[in-house]
Amino acid sequence: MKRFLLLILSVSFSTLLMGQDILDGAYKKDIRDGGRDRLIQPYHHVREADVMWSTKIWREIDLREKMNQVFYYPVKPIDDRKSLIDVLMDAIQLGEITAYGNAIFDDEWNFPMSDGDVEMIGIVGPKTDTTWMWDDEIEAEVMQINENEFDRTSVKKYHIKEEWYFDKQRSVMDVRIIGICPVQEQFDDDNNFLGFTPLFWVYYPQARSVLSKAEVFNRRKNDAARMTYDDIFHKRFFNSFITKESNNKDRHISTYKAGLDALLEAERIKDEIFNLEHDLWEY
Repeated sequence: MKRFLLLILSVSFSTLLMGQDILDGAYKKDIRDGGRDRLIQPYHHVREADVMWSTKIWREIDLREKMNQVFYYPVKPIDDRKSLIDVLMDAIQLGEITAYGNAIFDDEWNFPMSDGDVEMIGIVGPKTDTTWMWDDEIEAEVMQINENEFDRTSVKKYHIKEEWYFDKQRSVMDVRIIGICPVQEQFDDDNNFLGFTPLFWVYYPQARSVLSKAEVFNRRKNDAARMTYDDIFHKRFFNSFITKESNNKDRHISTYKAGLDALLEAERIKDEIFNLEHDLWEY
């Protein structure tokens, strides 16, 4: 009888504790206020005098590849996770980061987008398009303004700009991502594919403060060891291919190579960087 009473009391006490603090899981995260106290992992300090060699590389990340799907999902935000385009656009809307690319797609960050430019591509509110329609009553063309909600799931690629350099102080070849550019799928009214259109550029060092607080799904299926978008980029947990390297003509690979030849040229550039690091060592 005494054991029975103790069992009832223990169950009642446990129920009372659970009622006081309902958790969506077995434990409560230590990160408070939605991860706002998470610190950015600092880069190593690099002096200009210590950089023996450097080059800029442009890459393309295709979200249709399985390894890159972490940037695309979830399609709709859930409690603690959002897709990369949701994170970037929400931060631009709140003024935490700046979008660049006024009239041109600026990967040198010279032209911050105005509020009108931001509204034009649908970051804030519906996307506005203008078309000219023939009005039979006045027998003239009139401008018609159409408002369409921007479909964030139509962003299927990202362009990234990065700099590879050899630091003689640490004797390592290292890389820093400089910028990110979302790329949108385009279709006509008959649902015919038209191609991909870059939307805007984001300066990555500025965006790190936002990306370091945005958690992503751990592909090893371990919710207790979540990573952030900044971790994914910093640790190079994505698949990509090179589309351009620094050159005197400032041209992309696609302007002088096509198809399989373009992929082979991208591999040649990657191997060139790899071999350069090894050639600096003496065995």
